[in-house]
Amino acid sequence: MMAHIERVLLVDDDASVREALGQTLELADLVPTLAGSYIEAKDHISREFPGVVVSDIRMPGKDGFALLDFAQKVDPELPVILLTGEGDVPMAVRGISSGAFDFLEKPCAPKDLIAVVEKALKTRALVLENRRLKRQVEQGDAAARLLRGTSEMSVKMRDAARTVARSASDVLVTGEPGVGTAKMAEVVHLLSAGSMAPFLKFSASAMTPDTLVQAFAQAEGGSVFLDEIVQLTSPAQFALLELLETHDRPRLIAGTYADLSAEAGAGRFSPDLFYRLEAAVIRIPPLRERREDIPVLFRHYVNIACEQSDLPVPEITPDVISRLMAQDWPGNARSLMNAAMRFAMGLTEGEAQEELGLAEQLAQVERSLLIASLQRHKGNATEAAKGLKLPRKTFYDKLTRHGVKAEEYRA
Repeated sequence: MMAHIERVLLVDDDASVREALGQTLELADLVPTLAGSYIEAKDHISREFPGVVVSDIRMPGKDGFALLDFAQKVDPELPVILLTGEGDVPMAVRGISSGAFDFLEKPCAPKDLIAVVEKALKTRALVLENRRLKRQVEQGDAAARLLRGTSEMSVKMRDAARTVARSASDVLVTGEPGVGTAKMAEVVHLLSAGSMAPFLKFSASAMTPDTLVQAFAQAEGGSVFLDEIVQLTSPAQFALLELLETHDRPRLIAGTYADLSAEAGAGRFSPDLFYRLEAAVIRIPPLRERREDIPVLFRHYVNIACEQSDLPVPEITPDVISRLMAQDWPGNARSLMNAAMRFAMGLTEGEAQEELGLAEQLAQVERSLLIASLQRHKGNATEAAKGLKLPRKTFYDKLTRHGVKAEEYRA
């Protein structure tokens, strides 16, 4: 699935023509960027430009052929459509042989302009999507590499990151403290079409209207992550809303542990900003909702800690895993990482050394069996109960006791 590409860099030294063509593009739900010269246009052209160029041939100073040549050097696969005046058709044909996508004679009918532009946009979208897929193969799937876990929730979380990254929408990442909103933001960026552009992270509490403008300018074509966006001041929230109205800007990824809906309802957060962000939300579930991920994550963190400290990897026994899985981990991945570091260094205090009684161990086994059966039967509680040879009511009672929700395992 490709991101929707709709930008058109329109270059013409005649202001009236430029404005008229710009309106034609806007009426077709395209996003024009207007420029009156080669100098003005060239700064908008990059290898990541998510759109196409429409340029007049005859312009004072450097003309449309010079702009075509510049675009070819920056990105040979960036479509450039040339606009020709009366008697310039032979020149336009020469432009096609030089790499132009197509040409149109002025004055051109709106339907002809839109038809050629939309054809060029589809071509550009395919090019950028193929490049994104190639980078993903070369770099590995960032979601699989950075979002570890074998639970059904982790699978859905990785799929959500991939889906959101393929779109052009801004993103809200939510979850409890310690779940790793910044890491999720990085994954979304790495999976995006603009993954080679900057990824900038900021604490929302430190942002002012001026620093927001600077951040958006620095991250051109990339992503800006604002951690704990609920802490933005009112002036900064207003400035951010204005920035989000501009078309040629980086993607915003906002992270928060707060309930933004409640904050907006209480008047502490801009409702307009909240509605803008809730269109694409990724929720990172806490560890207590996906306990089967704890062994995978703990082993990963222990390996990292040992590699960083040049220590031998200690044996992680089933007893250690049982003790870890018996805890609720209110600090989530951050707390589990700290426990892994202590374990790697041979420090035996804390979470990994709490004794686990027989009842707790049996409860963990029962919970794992319930979840495994739900996963096998795609969240169908009736079939899952049959698979475990349990009465339906008993099965539901056990789900409630262990805090397991059948609907979270539906395909």
